[in-house]
Amino acid sequence: MGFKADVSAIPLLLLLAFSIQAQSTVFDVTKYGANEDITEALSLAWKEACASTNPTKILIPKGTYLLGRVTLKGECKAPIELQVEGTLKAPIDPSSLGDSWVTFAYIDRLTLSGGGTFDGQGQVAWSMNNCGKNKNCMQLPISLRFNFITNGIVQGVTSLNSKNFHINVMGCKNLTFQHLTVTAPGDSRNTDGIHIGSSSEINIVDTNIGTGDDCVSIGFGSKQIKVTGVTCGPGHGISVGSLGKYPDEAPVSGIFVRNCTITGSDNGVRIKTWPALFGGIASDMHFEDIIMNNVRNPIIIDQTYCPWNQCNLQAPSRVRITNVSFKNIRGTSATPEAVHISCSSGIPCEIVELCDIDLAYNGTDGPAKSLCTNVKPILTGKLNPLGC
Repeated sequence: MGFKADVSAIPLLLLLAFSIQAQSTVFDVTKYGANEDITEALSLAWKEACASTNPTKILIPKGTYLLGRVTLKGECKAPIELQVEGTLKAPIDPSSLGDSWVTFAYIDRLTLSGGGTFDGQGQVAWSMNNCGKNKNCMQLPISLRFNFITNGIVQGVTSLNSKNFHINVMGCKNLTFQHLTVTAPGDSRNTDGIHIGSSSEINIVDTNIGTGDDCVSIGFGSKQIKVTGVTCGPGHGISVGSLGKYPDEAPVSGIFVRNCTITGSDNGVRIKTWPALFGGIASDMHFEDIIMNNVRNPIIIDQTYCPWNQCNLQAPSRVRITNVSFKNIRGTSATPEAVHISCSSGIPCEIVELCDIDLAYNGTDGPAKSLCTNVKPILTGKLNPLGC
């Protein structure tokens, strides 16, 4: 299935770019009039650095700074790095930020590094998230947006207590996230760790994610996405979807999740599509070498996904799911139903493989079991629970 490459290897182009950036001109935001609030200083430093024809580095030194809404935009004339060593704090009131806090857009050869922290200060905002009941709910800001970035790397930083998604990736190509820490309490609503949409060649490597929603979520139009060495929990697991909510969604393909550990989450590895609404295709998705520790739904395909019970469950999902494998997934399930593959009655899943599954349930409701509907899975290797 083409998943033998070392996904932790940074592409050669990035290595060349980073070796050049080692000799970068440094722009220190404290030289631009920065004090407690660095919003204007960062914008000025970025403008000057982006215009340089030589590789540049913008430095935010150690310390704690306030940062308002900012858009760091290309097209820059040379490789550019933002090295965040300090802690950046978002405004507590979400109304001052709109739909995003920090946005990187239209940049080729971007690096975000430094070991610093983006503190979204989301505690107040979480109580405002009532979108499940109110269609006109307040739009809460995403902490870090990456829009149309090519050939980039984000490494070693922390995203803390985002008001909404921690990281949103849209329209990007050849972008690697590695050695990140993404954290918010398990009861923080809609705080997805890393959400990917309409992007290709995205790598998430050796990263720790614990949130109140999906650790990683992969939306429509995503291709060649590799997730490896991720520890997830609390949260809702590593998910493809939800799909089929909007018309004309681009296909999802080439999803590879490997060597991850998921602990105490609501789901493990999951594919989810809405019933009744719109069509789409999700194919070539592979989950391998995963450890589950007390996960409620370790392996799940859910084509009746309807989080707020506002769907027509009588009409089947129109999303076609094909060529999916779950291999060498082991550990413990917090519920007796360790494997749940619920496919569309209108378009049953095709080519779904279960291989070497060993998931134990130690509760009082009997041994672990599997439930499958509208699918005839391919069963190989050791299977506990027995395949359905």
